[in-house]
Amino acid sequence: MAAALQARGLAKRYGALEALAGVDLEVGEGELVGLLGPNGAGKSTLVKIACGLVRPTSGSAEVCGARAGTREARRSLGYLAELFRFPGWHTADEVLALHQRLAGSLGGAAERGELLDLVGLVEARKRRVDAMSKGMQQRLGIAQALVGQPPLLLLDEPTSALDPAGRRTVRGLLEELRRRRVSVLLNSHLLSEIELVCDRVVILARGRVVAAGRPEELARPRGVEIDTDAGTQTFPRASRDDAPRLVADLIARGERVYGVRVLSTTLEETYLSAVGEDSA
Repeated sequence: MAAALQARGLAKRYGALEALAGVDLEVGEGELVGLLGPNGAGKSTLVKIACGLVRPTSGSAEVCGARAGTREARRSLGYLAELFRFPGWHTADEVLALHQRLAGSLGGAAERGELLDLVGLVEARKRRVDAMSKGMQQRLGIAQALVGQPPLLLLDEPTSALDPAGRRTVRGLLEELRRRRVSVLLNSHLLSEIELVCDRVVILARGRVVAAGRPEELARPRGVEIDTDAGTQTFPRASRDDAPRLVADLIARGERVYGVRVLSTTLEETYLSAVGEDSA
C-alpha cells in the first residue's frame, strides 16, 4: 500500500534561495508525524508542494500514490492552515456545508453531524463563528479538513494559539484520528506537544532533514541518578541496564535507595543540537 505522503529528493529554489535541498520524508498509513524546524527551514514549502500549491524544482512528492497537485492527490488530503479564517457570520454547520461544496463531498447533513461530533461541537452547530472561542474555531478547522474523509491531514500549528486545556483537547482529537487510521503531518513549534502525540519526528534545517525518528530514538542517554539517604548520586556514564547493579551496590554498602532516574536528552535539546545556529 502506498504511503499517505512520500517525498523523494524534494528540492525547491526561489531564484538564488534554496528552500528545500533534497528532502526525503514519508508518512505511513495511520501515522502521526511531527515536522519541526526554525523559520525558513522549508517546512511551509514542503507542505505547499504536498498540497499542489507549489511545484518542486526537482524530486517528487506523492499523496497516496498520486503525484502531488493532481486531482487524485488533492482528493486524498485535508489541510488546515495556521492563519485560517472562516466567515464570522456562518454557523459551524454552514462552514462545513461550504467546504462540502468546495470538496465535492456528497456526505450531506450526516457527514457534518459526524464531524461535529468527532471534534466535540455538536452543541455548537448553530453557533456563529465570531461567537466561538479560539479553541472551538480550531476544532472546527480540523473538522473542515476532514470533509470528504481524506486519508491524509496536513495541519499547520493547530495548537499554537490555544491554552493548555485547548491543546489537551486537540491532542485527544489527534489520538482519535490515529485510532481511525488517518495519517497526519503536524507542523508545530511546540516541541512538548510533538513529543506527547507524534509517532515520529522529522527536523528540517536549511532545507534538509537533519534528524528523524521516534521521539525516544532521538533522545541520547545522560546517565543515571539515584536518590539515597546520603543524597542524590549521579552516574553520568551509566545506562538503563546499569541501574539494577548500581542500586544493588548501594544497598550492599548500607545505603537506602528512594528513587532511580534514567536521564536522557529532551526533544528540545535534540532539536537545538540538530538545527544549531538556525534556532536563533
